[in-house]
Amino acid sequence: MRRWAFLFRPQWLALFVVVIAFAWLCFTVLAPWQLGKNTKTSRENSQIASSLSADPVPLTSVLPHQDSSAPDQQWHRVSATGHYLPEAQVVARLRSVDGDPAYEVLTPFAVDNGPTVLVDRGYVKPDQGTALPPFAAPPAGPVTIVARLRDAEPVLTGKDPFRADGAQQVYSINPPQVTQVTGVPLAGSYLQLVDNQPGGLGVIPLPHLDAGPFLSYGIQWIAFGIVAPIGLGYFIVAEVKARRREKAGGKPDAQPEVPDVTPQTTEEKLADRYGKRR
Repeated sequence: MRRWAFLFRPQWLALFVVVIAFAWLCFTVLAPWQLGKNTKTSRENSQIASSLSADPVPLTSVLPHQDSSAPDQQWHRVSATGHYLPEAQVVARLRSVDGDPAYEVLTPFAVDNGPTVLVDRGYVKPDQGTALPPFAAPPAGPVTIVARLRDAEPVLTGKDPFRADGAQQVYSINPPQVTQVTGVPLAGSYLQLVDNQPGGLGVIPLPHLDAGPFLSYGIQWIAFGIVAPIGLGYFIVAEVKARRREKAGGKPDAQPEVPDVTPQTTEEKLADRYGKRR
């Protein structure tokens, strides 16, 4: 048992804590984080791909009432007839379209015999600096629109809505937050207009169908969590073997006596020779 006593030294105990904490972090936080992002991205890619060939369905078939949302139907195309509510319009700031800064215009849409839903009419790009540029108002009468269902974005902490440039501005497309700002009850999901629709502005492009590196990152974190304890075990075994060799070998063997082979001068040689003869 004494041969393992070194494992209780402070430096080894600290190493144990670090390795265990790192492995725990890999398996419970880092790997699930990346694998979860891969699952979400794969699900969205599948929904986008299936929506490209599917015909639009009535909005009320997926959002039958005001409090409903449709996370499993995201990106699917729907059609709805009703009218815009421009008095409750807001804009989402700090957006990016094709790498350029933009605003997205969000206008509530009252569906006939259905819920009121937030509609992302598209984007406008600032003309000078970051000021909100002028943009066209939505049509006043009843219209029929085709759009894609979208899940609500999370509210950004510390980014409260405010009013500037003559418009109410928000930092994320979140229908419950827009409801708080405008007082208009909205469904949980929102709509993103496709091209050539009444009230449409710049068409927001679809995301690229790319799963990204999240799966490989998740596998890498799992591998790191496995390798860390294995590496610790390797160092422990190496230390035990080194201590065994040290104990078995004892002190280093005495070095054999080496004769003095220092070169002598001529005088030393002569003195040595004649001295011996005498």
